Amino acid sequence: MVFDELYTQCMDCNKCALSQSRKNVVFGVGDRTADVMFIGEGPGEQEDLSGEPFVGRAGKLLDDMMEMIYLNRENTFIANIVKCRPPQNRDPLGPEQEACYPWLERQIELITPKIIVCLGRIAAMRMIRDDFKITKEHGEWFEKDGVKYMALFHPAALLRDPRRRPETFEDLKKLQAEIKATCNTYD
Repeated sequence: MVFDELYTQCMDCNKCALSQSRKNVVFGVGDRTADVMFIGEGPGEQEDLSGEPFVGRAGKLLDDMMEMIYLNRENTFIANIVKCRPPQNRDPLGPEQEACYPWLERQIELITPKIIVCLGRIAAMRMIRDDFKITKEHGEWFEKDGVKYMALFHPAALLRDPRRRPETFEDLKKLQAEIKATCNTYD
């Protein structure tokens, strides 16, 4: 019930200017009790139209990446830092992130994941450390408040630069090993 209330409140949000140009609020999808959460920066055009995160080409790649390590949209939760699409898919601005971040914090509190996977630099800078370097620190583990964090290259970045895929495959194997060690729901 509390999760449903959060969803309803978020759907009516107009705390920043992004709310004025959105088609849909992209709240997130998946298992509300998931041990693993994937967090991106914000919705793109396809996500804004559908109201679901990661549904375009990058979403298909994310689905493929998850499938490689026996994850899917039913046994994880996928969300974003901001819930509304920034114009022209630009990075979400600081004030937009500040206005929206409480929604994500509350989602995390209610879901209580053991592992959070940041998809891309923006998510890693917000969730792990503000000076995070995705090219140097992807695939490394960090711990905050008993939750393990890892950052992967954003699927859209992997579409633009397929040379990063072998590194990402290695990162996914590290993620799979940590899931097996930490989460009893993925045996």
